[in-house]
Parts: sequence; C-alpha cells; structure tokens
Amino acid sequence: MLTGKIAMFVYGALFGTAGLKLLTSRDAKKLYTHLTAAGLRCKKEVMRNVDEVQAACADILADAKQINAEREAAEAAAYIEDAPASAAEETANA
Repeated sequence: MLTGKIAMFVYGALFGTAGLKLLTSRDAKKLYTHLTAAGLRCKKEVMRNVDEVQAACADILADAKQINAEREAAEAAAYIEDAPASAAEETANA
C-alpha cells in the first residue's frame, strides 16, 4: 500500500517536471507568442468597432438635438403668433 503511494508520488513528480519542461520549451513559447498576437489583433478589431459605434451614436445625438431645437423654435414662433391675437381678443371683450 505504501509502495503504491510512493510510486504515485514519484510518477507525479516526474510528470510535473516533464510538463514544466514542455510548457517552457521553445515551441511552447512560440505558440504563446502567436496566441498573444492573435489576441492583440482581436482587441484592435473590437476597439475599431467600438469607435465606429461611438461615432454613430454621436451623430444620432447631434441629429436629435437639432430636431429638438427646430421643434422648440417652431413652438416658440407659434406661441408668439398666438399671443397678439389672444391679447386683441381680450381687449375687444373688455
């Protein structure tokens, strides 16, 4: 029983050492470099898309503000046009 546990420990230590050697090998480092480069390209593409969406949202906001400004100007003009007519009616009725 004890021999089996010692054997498992020895095999585990050997496997861990071999795994560490494999993970730090030149080929593994090359793989890590390529994966990191792909991640950076992906990030760049995502950020480009985010910039496009932000620009579109800024355009929409500017258009909405312009629509509201035009609407407020039209309402103010209508209010001013209605004001003298109602004032004239009040003086005529008095």
